[in-house]
Amino acid sequence: MLAARGWALIRGRDYVIPEDVKAVATSVLAHRITVKPELWMTRASGSRVVTAVLSEVPAPGALERR
Repeated sequence: MLAARGWALIRGRDYVIPEDVKAVATSVLAHRITVKPELWMTRASGSRVVTAVLSEVPAPGALERR
């Protein structure tokens, strides 16, 4: 959250939007993900996992209202 807040500040905003979170997510989270050794041959990495999750999970503003 702090990284997203910092990114928003750099962009001239005093509030965070989903794009700010996406912009810093890979840098902040990739090193925390451990890939099983049997997946190393598939070129799996923490960065790829974070990127895949970000591409599949819709941002809160993109959700349909029920």
